[in-house]
Amino acid sequence: MRQMLRSLALGGALAVLSIAAAPAQGRRGMMDRPAPPATGGKKLALAGGMLLTGYEVPPIHHATVLIEGGKIVAAGPSSQITIPPDATIVDTSGRAMLPGLIEAHGHLVVLGHGEYGAWFPWIKANGGDAMLTKVMELAARQLLMAGVTTEVDLGAPLRILDVRDRINKGQIVGTRVLASGPWISRGAGGAMQEGFGGQNITSPAEAAAKVDELANAGVDVIKAHGGLTAEDYKAIADAAHRHGLRVHAHVYAERDVRNALEGNIDVLQHVGSAGSAPPYSEKLITDIVNAGRPVVVTAAHRAWIYPDTSNFPERLQDQDLKKLFGPEIYGEIQNSLRNWWTLGYFQRTDREMLYRERGVKQFIESGAVMGMGTDSGTPMNFHSEALWREIKVHVDMGMTPVRAIAAATRVNAQIIGRRDLGSIEPGKTADIIVVNGNPLFDIVALSHVEVVVKDGVVYKGPNAIEPRPAATSSSAAR
Repeated sequence: MRQMLRSLALGGALAVLSIAAAPAQGRRGMMDRPAPPATGGKKLALAGGMLLTGYEVPPIHHATVLIEGGKIVAAGPSSQITIPPDATIVDTSGRAMLPGLIEAHGHLVVLGHGEYGAWFPWIKANGGDAMLTKVMELAARQLLMAGVTTEVDLGAPLRILDVRDRINKGQIVGTRVLASGPWISRGAGGAMQEGFGGQNITSPAEAAAKVDELANAGVDVIKAHGGLTAEDYKAIADAAHRHGLRVHAHVYAERDVRNALEGNIDVLQHVGSAGSAPPYSEKLITDIVNAGRPVVVTAAHRAWIYPDTSNFPERLQDQDLKKLFGPEIYGEIQNSLRNWWTLGYFQRTDREMLYRERGVKQFIESGAVMGMGTDSGTPMNFHSEALWREIKVHVDMGMTPVRAIAAATRVNAQIIGRRDLGSIEPGKTADIIVVNGNPLFDIVALSHVEVVVKDGVVYKGPNAIEPRPAATSSSAAR
């Protein structure tokens, strides 16, 4: 049996490999951007634990991963790897190692507060831009400490680009951020539109011009939000692709999904999760699958979070968040959740719960390309736990644990055009997490993250670093 597992691992290119191995090209080569220079220059070895590589093959037991210069240089059975004498060793015995998780749909500007109409005015009244910057820094740190080494942020004012850049420079500790900045919509208004930086358009030409403006500002992706026409989607996609940017669309109703699909939108977000319609037609599902168009369901953020909180409301009083947020922010969030079951955000949850299982299973059972994203930061959907909850939903709905982990790592990396991420193999960026438990037996082991390595640097666990001195949030916000 052991020989058979080793043969399978070798067949999946998971034994000790040469550093010459190169990541494959993406679905659109022009959009596969190179990774920024790695910040970790030292040698590091993670040794002794079970290794899940991000591929859907058996794990490698008692494995070692070698890292140098922020890159993985070797990965395989410990018996086949020699650890250099000058390497720092992190003992992962009795634990599981896997690629850093990728959040395909997050929002750094929110921290789980119950009402957008109260949260964004509160930020304005309590420091304005300085408080908004602090909130985004806290969210980015939460994600990283939860094992999320990369986040696709799909809605925020352009100030998020400063947070992204300071993380990349090592000035603050946080997840790697790929940001859309403001989303593009038609006819939207209110606190949500303003707080997330949404920008309305009135024609396809204006939509294309808005894409050009955002691309010139330095965004990483484009977010197409609500109210858009078929012509708008096509104009947004065409303009974004000219800049080498991918487009994520906020779509629920079948007509909007169809318009986004035919408009060449790259990623279909939210599909099937909001109870806006029964499961999609067989024709639409078939066309999505045949097109190889990725879907990110964001299933848990209402239809599972609500009953989970009803069963265990104590989850709202997370002591780690209380310590991280400080009394001012934590107190405001707690006040907003006092009567959480009455929040407007959850007023259609009964309908969403009616369709929730069919909404997820229609994509799992059809063989669609499925990424993993959560809408993290939305009411009661804390960055520190959103992704493992989303992964658990997919597993409960029939996705195998190894496929679910691949969706949150390797597949997500392909979806966002970052093929240097998402798997543990030579030549890849060294984003690795260590969890206490076997997620193939119990996927909730992903909630017990003990070590986080990003770009070859240990940010959580033994030998964790602190950021270099930098400007404070207040000064950075000026």
